[in-house]
Amino acid sequence: MANKHTVSFKLNGNDVDVVVEARELLIHTLRERLATTGPHIGCETTHCGACTVDLDGASVKSCTVLTVQCQDAEVLTIEGFEQNGELHALQEGFTQEHGLQCGYCTPGMITRAYRLLQENPNPSEEDIRYWMAGNLCRCTGYQNIVKAVQFAAEKLSSAQA
Repeated sequence: MANKHTVSFKLNGNDVDVVVEARELLIHTLRERLATTGPHIGCETTHCGACTVDLDGASVKSCTVLTVQCQDAEVLTIEGFEQNGELHALQEGFTQEHGLQCGYCTPGMITRAYRLLQENPNPSEEDIRYWMAGNLCRCTGYQNIVKAVQFAAEKLSSAQA
């Protein structure tokens, strides 16, 4: 039993306690133990970004984070974006601007874009492309993803005005 650890953290604002092996990756804990299937398993080598989550205010690829590293952390996944039945501006932007096709990369894209807008509420197209470079999409060609992030940035800034 020495390899088992109880890890406590906040997941999308809710307290969770989960027993994991020391070597268990956060993506597997989220999907297999906590039924949080928004983050997807893509490459498992940090190249695709499908597993991106927000961890204590940083955008991370959960296929490279051990769950035991999340003790007392705050983890935000795509499931935590909708509030009171209302889509987040990024979710709305991806819908309105057709920023998705098959949708496999979308949870990671939105989560990564969320962190961008937290740190830079008014990004240029160049800023968006730079920040999103670690998240791959095989379907869209990225132009509509950029438009979706711009849509969200504008919506969020007008809501604060």
